[in-house]
Amino acid sequence: MNGVRILLRQPRSLVGAGILLVLLLMGLLAPLITPYDPNSLEFGPFMPLSAQHPLGTTAIGQDIFAQLLYGARLTLLVGAVAGLIATILSVTLGLTAAYVGGWVDEAINALINVFLVLPGLPLVIIAAAFLRGGGVWPVILVISLTGWAWGARVLRAQAMALRERDFVQAAVASGEGPGRIIFMEILPNMTSLIAANFFGAALYAVLSEAGLSFIGVGDVSLVTWGTMLYWAQAKGALLQGAWWWVAMPGLGIALLGTSFALLNFAIDQLGNPRLGWGSVKSPRRKLAPTPPAAGNALLAVRDLDVGYVTPQGTVRAVRKVSLDVAPGEFVGLAGESGCGKSTLAFAATRLLNPPGEVLGGSVSLAGHDLLSLTPEALRQVRWKEFSVVFQASMNVLNPVLKIREQVYDAMQAHGITDPARLDARARELFALVGIQIRYLDSYPHQLSGGMKQRVVIAIALALEPKLIVMDEPTTALDVVVQRQILQEIAEVRRRLQISIVFITHDLSLLVEMSDRVAIMYAGELVEQAPAHDLYAHPAHPYTQQLMKAFPPMTGPRERRSGIPGRPPSLSETLPGCPFFERCAVRMPGTCDVKPLETFTVGEAHTVACFLYDPAVSPATKELALSHALNPVIAKEVQLESVPNSALH
Repeated sequence: MNGVRILLRQPRSLVGAGILLVLLLMGLLAPLITPYDPNSLEFGPFMPLSAQHPLGTTAIGQDIFAQLLYGARLTLLVGAVAGLIATILSVTLGLTAAYVGGWVDEAINALINVFLVLPGLPLVIIAAAFLRGGGVWPVILVISLTGWAWGARVLRAQAMALRERDFVQAAVASGEGPGRIIFMEILPNMTSLIAANFFGAALYAVLSEAGLSFIGVGDVSLVTWGTMLYWAQAKGALLQGAWWWVAMPGLGIALLGTSFALLNFAIDQLGNPRLGWGSVKSPRRKLAPTPPAAGNALLAVRDLDVGYVTPQGTVRAVRKVSLDVAPGEFVGLAGESGCGKSTLAFAATRLLNPPGEVLGGSVSLAGHDLLSLTPEALRQVRWKEFSVVFQASMNVLNPVLKIREQVYDAMQAHGITDPARLDARARELFALVGIQIRYLDSYPHQLSGGMKQRVVIAIALALEPKLIVMDEPTTALDVVVQRQILQEIAEVRRRLQISIVFITHDLSLLVEMSDRVAIMYAGELVEQAPAHDLYAHPAHPYTQQLMKAFPPMTGPRERRSGIPGRPPSLSETLPGCPFFERCAVRMPGTCDVKPLETFTVGEAHTVACFLYDPAVSPATKELALSHALNPVIAKEVQLESVPNSALH
């Protein structure tokens, strides 16, 4: 049902389905639409257009309108059945070759190559000539058996690529059988390609039948749009001025091809959920102009509101977040998975893909209003003013290009084309991130994961941007390599005086690396503080729980536990603190009712927690602390977090 809703929202699918439905109804309801038999010879030759004969008559007195309607039946039958047979052959042989491999793959691939090498049209003509006069089914069989090879080659290649994907390997490792892997893991990822294969094969069948009929090789005793073209040409319709005898079946074939193309575009939405969700448009919002950056901030984010617009509603992943990054500052962004860290970073840098959408707020970077830049102006700013290192970004390297070419790409896109300058800069970057120069002429598969990650960081530094956003760049690496890369990042930052926004789950890492740390929860920025201050005096109960999630290197051994409960649904309206249900020191009637506010608890230290709200009575705070669900947290909050002024 969700897929049907997606298709119904697509203008292309509606137009395509509408055209196809009209053509189908023409054929199915032909006896009701016209009283004439398409083979009847009861009328005069070449009668003009009239109310009795909307398209006139043929050279031997047949009603052209009746032939057009009845011709749609066999034409659509040929396309549907031949397309279905060709698609079944393509999918079966392509998937079998890709999944089984070995000699089976070699044999099927050889068969595919033979059919691809043979010239298609002459083969169809020869085969049809031997079966001439046998009706429509021999034509369907010939077209099906000569039109499957191209689709099989494409589907085989796609299935081979999918077979190496991690989710398929995981299914194999978990003991799933070949049938389940093929039908549940591989085929759903090939939906749009299979649909394209069917529509292409069906259109090929219609055109092939029309071509065979036009040259007189098909069964011209049948009534199809192709045989209409044959008889119109044979009887000199254009010379007699009866151009509609040629135009109408030709228009029917053209409309059928158009409907197939439009439906195929729409089915892409089902094969790629991102495209489907991206097609669900919300009302266009006029964003407020960017206010001046506070102080000397390089990046100024103000009240940024970001959501994912889906058929089920908008998921607000970032809610009224404000954040500044000063020149040369290292800002860490931490929180649980799904709390909005990456969404915030990508929305601020205009890298958020559909169905993500900026719903409100403003972003200023080095004097540029990023949210209002044109695509061309944004392209000029990217990589010169800011760059991005993606999560597991070693996978973004093109496997068929040498590292040198990929390092050059960003520089060439911004006007650096001198080969000597490109080479010198590439060598400088490799020295900066600790890679031997000889690897410039290697392919990505010849480098380890850590080396590829260094290459991606080098590419991000190519134009010495003012800001680099790093989205968990060391997640896929072992701890030793992580440490090396982080040390190199710190060294590069000191040497180039660039700003870094570093996103990670590892709060202990941020405390060591960052100048300032921002904690996110359920799309909200719940605490910001200098790293040393956050480590020594975490203020928000959520931050305290995060700090307690990793063990200290010294002191007595303690049992560690996760944070009970789960984050709230971001598709719902959150009236109060989003951490309320999981908080050990929550204050019912306050935390779950009042709109969330941010309070200052120290120099450059802010926290969004009502324990620090002067308007809340000390008695209410003391009651929350005394009835805390977790006595250890309550004691910690009372001793370390809540200032005396808040209680007395």
